[in-house]
Amino acid sequence: MTADRPEERTLALAGLFQALALVRALATKGQADNTAYAASLASVLRIDAPDTLAVFGSISDVRLGLQTLVNQIEGDQADAMITRMALTVLRIERRLMADGPRIEHLQQGLRDAQRQAEHFGSPDHASVIARLAGLYAETVSSLRPRVLVTGNAQMLNQPALVERIRAALLAAVRAAVLWRQIGGTQWRLLLQRKQILMLARGLQTRATLGQG
Repeated sequence: MTADRPEERTLALAGLFQALALVRALATKGQADNTAYAASLASVLRIDAPDTLAVFGSISDVRLGLQTLVNQIEGDQADAMITRMALTVLRIERRLMADGPRIEHLQQGLRDAQRQAEHFGSPDHASVIARLAGLYAETVSSLRPRVLVTGNAQMLNQPALVERIRAALLAAVRAAVLWRQIGGTQWRLLLQRKQILMLARGLQTRATLGQG
């Protein structure tokens, strides 16, 4: 039997909520935390990482996601748009993983994006963002239900911003896949909220202290 990995699942959830917090910021303000954005895109490209922490680089790299996760669970500062997107991404992930040809296309595209990121020296270079956005459009956006992103209509008409949003959505899907792979289920999300909150706060403390 596989050992239970609640802390790793909490990290994966933080990765999911970080990506969606970035999507929300981009859609409503036209900009987002650059450090968190680069970290989220980097997680998409680490497809052969040995463990959950290695996917995200460090706990500090999902600091925004941990805070967003805490806010969503506590309720006082919960964001309905982020909640809706998270539930949709979790449903889409199951359909994606059941589609072999789609997964194969996605994996090949991610390897191409890896090479681009190595060439340009950055996971958030415009060319890498464009490739990841294209992959999202080719493999995820046609699945149902669609992730509905609402925000400033004028900003959402800007092609470069739409690419940044789609690349961040792909990071959210990546985190959802990881969460499911290490035992995440929607029942756990509902029934273990107190444990997830405690773990998220503990990880926040470790990030602040620079541990991991």
